Amino acid sequence: MDLETGTRRCFSCGFEMAEEDAHCPNCLCSLHEETQEEWECGGILQPISLWVKDDGSWEILQKCSLCGELAATPRAPRDNPLKLLQLAARPLADPPFPLERIGEMTRLMGGSGSTEGYYDEP
Repeated sequence: MDLETGTRRCFSCGFEMAEEDAHCPNCLCSLHEETQEEWECGGILQPISLWVKDDGSWEILQKCSLCGELAATPRAPRDNPLKLLQLAARPLADPPFPLERIGEMTRLMGGSGSTEGYYDEP
């Protein structure tokens, strides 16, 4: 930490961030200081997803690279918008199933796999 400027470097990407930042606004990582059992960990909390709370505020879900514990931190105004978009789009860009089998999966679930008639008004 630089006492003169009140900044510190991100442990993950080296970005210079304000001391009061809960996570790095550039890479969205933070230091995992204590586990839920109050053990010192020291791992890097890496962003894995986003979620929107009932009040409409966003939180970044993070997973510790050392112990695997999950944590949530509020989105900050200085957060990198491209990194936030990347996290939000991850489930669409890399779904947990093969896209080539969507038609087959829809038929197995009892659907026709078509949106025909869906947009027609009654």
